[in-house]
Amino acid sequence: MPADQGCYTLITDDDADLNFSEQELRKQLESSRVEDKVEALKVAIQLLLNGEKLPSLLVPVIRYVMPCDDHTVKKLLLIFWEVVPKYGSDGKLLHEMILVCDAYRKDLMHPNEYVRGSTLRFLCKLKEPELLEPLMPTIQECLTNRHAYVRRNAVLAIYTIYKNYDHLIPDAPELIHRYLEQEENPSCKRNAFMMLITADQSRALEYLSSCIDSVQTFNEILQLVIVELVHKVCRTEPRQRSRFIRCIYNLLNSESAAVRYDAAGALLTLSSAPTAVTAAAKAYIELIVKEADNNVKLIVLDRLIALKSTPSNERVLQDMIMDILRVLAAPDLHVRKKTLALVLDLVASRNVSEVVGFIKKELARATSHDNYEKAGEYRQQLVRTLHTLGVRFPEAAHDIVPQLMEALTDDTAQGAASAEDVALFVREAFERLPGLHSDMMNKLISTFTDIKSPRVIRSILWIIGEYATKQSTIEDAFRCIFSAIGTLPIVDSELKAAAEAEAEEEADGGAPKVVTRTRITADGTYATESVYTSTNKKREERPALRQAMMDGDFFVASAVAAALTKLALRHSRLDNVPVSERHQVKARAMFAMASMLHLGKSGLAAENMTPDARDRIMACLRVLASPSAALEASFLEQCHAAFSKMLEATSTTTGPKKEEKREIQSHVDEGISFLALRTGNQDETSMDDVEMSISKATGAGEKAKAGSKLNKVYQLSGFSDPVYVEAYVNVNQYDILLDVLVVNQTPDTLQNLSLELATLGDLKLTEKPQSHTLGAYDFCNIRANVKVSSTETGIIFGNIVYDVSGATSDRNCVILNDIHIDILDYIKAAQCTDVEFRNMWAEFEWENKVAVRTTIPTLRGYLEHVQKTTNMRCLTPASALAGECDFLAANLYARSVFGEDALANLSIEKLPDGTVTGHIRIRSKTQGIALSLGDKITLNQKEQS
Repeated sequence: MPADQGCYTLITDDDADLNFSEQELRKQLESSRVEDKVEALKVAIQLLLNGEKLPSLLVPVIRYVMPCDDHTVKKLLLIFWEVVPKYGSDGKLLHEMILVCDAYRKDLMHPNEYVRGSTLRFLCKLKEPELLEPLMPTIQECLTNRHAYVRRNAVLAIYTIYKNYDHLIPDAPELIHRYLEQEENPSCKRNAFMMLITADQSRALEYLSSCIDSVQTFNEILQLVIVELVHKVCRTEPRQRSRFIRCIYNLLNSESAAVRYDAAGALLTLSSAPTAVTAAAKAYIELIVKEADNNVKLIVLDRLIALKSTPSNERVLQDMIMDILRVLAAPDLHVRKKTLALVLDLVASRNVSEVVGFIKKELARATSHDNYEKAGEYRQQLVRTLHTLGVRFPEAAHDIVPQLMEALTDDTAQGAASAEDVALFVREAFERLPGLHSDMMNKLISTFTDIKSPRVIRSILWIIGEYATKQSTIEDAFRCIFSAIGTLPIVDSELKAAAEAEAEEEADGGAPKVVTRTRITADGTYATESVYTSTNKKREERPALRQAMMDGDFFVASAVAAALTKLALRHSRLDNVPVSERHQVKARAMFAMASMLHLGKSGLAAENMTPDARDRIMACLRVLASPSAALEASFLEQCHAAFSKMLEATSTTTGPKKEEKREIQSHVDEGISFLALRTGNQDETSMDDVEMSISKATGAGEKAKAGSKLNKVYQLSGFSDPVYVEAYVNVNQYDILLDVLVVNQTPDTLQNLSLELATLGDLKLTEKPQSHTLGAYDFCNIRANVKVSSTETGIIFGNIVYDVSGATSDRNCVILNDIHIDILDYIKAAQCTDVEFRNMWAEFEWENKVAVRTTIPTLRGYLEHVQKTTNMRCLTPASALAGECDFLAANLYARSVFGEDALANLSIEKLPDGTVTGHIRIRSKTQGIALSLGDKITLNQKEQS
């Protein structure tokens, strides 16, 4: 079949197969209709990209398409010449390309600026110096064109040609320097200045020196390039700092936020002086405060946090802590949380009073203006910040405690969480701040009956029972608790109140009141609704503690019993108390417990008492009825000791900061041993030293192996394939960089060799790698960039396609092995509080339950194996996991680089035969993390077994 009769199949985006022959394409190209030319060019470009040659189309395109002045045709024609093969099978440039070169020259002289500019942009991609050489005079003439679009692209063309083929225009730097001095357009000046920075840095510095006083008046894009130049010059030539660093200081006041951000970063790398750090930090703070985009706020805030890592910079930021607190005006909760964390790291004894005062005002403002989203979470974060400050700086606790204790009585839905945090803080303050016991206890007792949340009531009951030690305090505590319980016995008083309410209703008319209301039904009609109401005043008058028990929350009842038991036992140990009074106190406490037990089984409450609560109350009754030294010690001493241990375990997160001690790798006076300079017989050299030196040099040691690049090299093809391919995978947060090595293992020249990649999961290939030509036994490196959008195990797969020079067969293809992106590259161990863990556990909806099947013989060993496998941190304190037991439960937590949380609960036991069994429950907000972590655990279990 003749060449022009060949039939080709084009695979379009909608997977429709369209057959074209070169003869049909030639007819369309020769047509006088512009639409036919456009359609033919699109098809020809697609076929060329798919690897077809189409040699017979060159002449029709030159004769019938190139003279066309339609802009769409011109644009498609430039793409066509970019992808069409320009060399013959002998490796020489095709003769037809001479005509194409002449067409380029005519387009560069075209009166329309779009045609000129687009042609100049195309010349930047042209890699044939034979075609570029005749065009150089015309390209230089475009620098004087009246349109900025043409001049800007002319500068880019000259820059690209000089970078690739400097012999074509050796005086390009001098030409652009003269042009830059006369140019007024900002974008043109920016391109010219960029070329001088790369091609001739001395000329760029000369130009900058001539206009350094007017830098602030320049356009944003030119100011960014100036910052880049100054940064580059001052890093390589430190003597130039005094000459240009003032320019960076001036650019900190630029109107552009991007310029201020880059100038601040450049200033920090050029100088570590306190004045430079202060100026850069102020610029960052202003950016955070004024910028509306939350992503920008978080990025700049991260730079500010990184600035704190240097000890000298930390001192400077401590003086600016009040300026940093201005960031709390941002509406985004994530920004506020990161700001409060930064402030906690910067607080010192000299500024803690100012910080506490500001946060107290912020807490009052957040309480009074709670109509915005997540106001409750923000108040909770402020409470935790004050909590941490009160523990770290006891001298400031006198100002913190009264403010926080006001939040205990907040009964709103948003304030309940804050009240729980305050209760936890007060509980810790009683242990760490003994000087405030009296004031805090009086405040708790006076406000106890106003507390509405059952969880807060339980915490306050524990505090009162544990720290009420004086006689007056114990008596006041008894009065407030019995006042909160209400009239005893509970069942009889409730039945009596119900009977009185029924009698009142009968006295009012013998029947409940009827209230008539008008309602709108689903179909839009009106209907009358009659409601029978019965007013129960006694129910409304119940204290919160009694109401909680009536609602079936008997966990509160067990807390009441424990508190009354501790108070009664401590009261019986007082020396100046008569025996009769001691018995009276115990009897009242036992009466209250018996009344709560009766309520639990009477059916009067919303729910019956749980067996656990009943057993706890019965244990308290037995302790008071027949006390013993061991039982009293359990209530009065061992509970307190357990609480002290818990605080010691959590002191790393809330306690005072401790300076980290750096491990000394080598001493200053330690000798350096050079193996090659050793004296004596080389045979006497220790082989251990030789092996150690070789191990260090090759990175074969365990530590070097962990960070070696060889661990991230994937073999994608076999050694017997015509093309050998391997890839180095570099994972950098949101990007995956593939550095692919391609080796031609044949004696033939491979043309149009391209790497075709596809992804599975939340991965996206940013651009298609360009084609290459490989000679016999030659090799090349192809780079590809993949964007990552979420934490999920992704797969990258593809193939290598190429043509063999001189062969008439179809394109060759080598299928590559898959690259599995490990989720552990994005998961990092993190820390969170128990309250945050429980809240997230209740909130997250995705759960993956993994059964434990392992040959690891110990429970602790399996826990450590899971931590190593998943990069998760164990939140359960080490003291709770100490000792030997046949059951282990632990919570684990990790966070991804995208801010996604991963939770895990490990519940395992050791059977009598020594087998470890159980389950691991993984929860996350997204399904991908839960499934990927579960698969990771399951896979490693198989490897272990």
